[in-house]
Amino acid sequence: MSFGSALGEPVAVEDAVSEYTADVERIQAYGYRTIHRAPDGVGLTDLAFDAARAALDEADTDPAELDLVVLAITDIPEYLYWDAAASLQDRLGAHRAEAVLVSQGCVSGITCFDLLAGRFATHPDYQRALVVGANRTCDAYWNRMYTNSLLFSDGAGAAVAGRDHPELRWRAGEVISDGRYADLFRMDQGGAAAPFQGGQVPPPARDAWDLMEFFDYDTERFQEFIGLMGDRVQEVTARACKRIGVSVSDLARVVLLNDNLSTLTKLADLLGVPPERTNLDISLERGHFGAADHILNLQHHRAAGHLAQGDLIALTGMGRGMHWACALLEC
Repeated sequence: MSFGSALGEPVAVEDAVSEYTADVERIQAYGYRTIHRAPDGVGLTDLAFDAARAALDEADTDPAELDLVVLAITDIPEYLYWDAAASLQDRLGAHRAEAVLVSQGCVSGITCFDLLAGRFATHPDYQRALVVGANRTCDAYWNRMYTNSLLFSDGAGAAVAGRDHPELRWRAGEVISDGRYADLFRMDQGGAAAPFQGGQVPPPARDAWDLMEFFDYDTERFQEFIGLMGDRVQEVTARACKRIGVSVSDLARVVLLNDNLSTLTKLADLLGVPPERTNLDISLERGHFGAADHILNLQHHRAAGHLAQGDLIALTGMGRGMHWACALLEC
């Protein structure tokens, strides 16, 4: 029914890269032009709240009318032992709405649509819902420019969904999970197995070399995993299309994670979709917002007039776990 967004301050990659790594050439080769960073004191739920308010205002919806609030997140929220979705529900004043937190990394911004469709199917009294994807990089734990081959931005995207609303209708969802890679992004300190002790300082921010440890520093194993990631994106997208009797070639647009230039170009080729029918340019201009990518990109495509009635849109990508997911929406 509507969209809303809240982004951190834009920063040119070339101006900020030296704050994160001396490996400047590698980072610049990813092709990103800008990232967004939230100021100190602005948390994940602050961004989520601002995006949610904008979406609710556009839909002329009082928070008290909401039946469901879904918050999809990528990174650690402001506190441990704390439900960020319930906090957002309370802060918005959506006191009669069910609150659900989805925390499967970057794929959360896709699987939340399947969850929303399921709630509408099993709760016939639910009429209106709010879905928010948010990312606020925790710099103490995560190097936003060096840990991964995506450059992480801070921001949130929100959408108000209504039962039987005729635009951007959910058609299908599909997920592939592979727990062999559950430990890939694991932090070994801070959990119940190795809790922080009094006076203990957090570990330094992870970097790309930490991830290679999972593969025993074997570059062949790592390259096999890179290939698997792309193959699974193709597979999960094809599965979702098959579920409603269409093919990937019928898709008017494919919205992927805001990945780097090389990865997005390769994925577009793998899917048989021209890069201009993906979110390539948005990605390089804005950076990767984790679980917020797909909602923010949908908002951009609609505002830019890229979506026509009857178009079939695939939201597809991957997240730690590992999970690969695709949601199909019809304009």
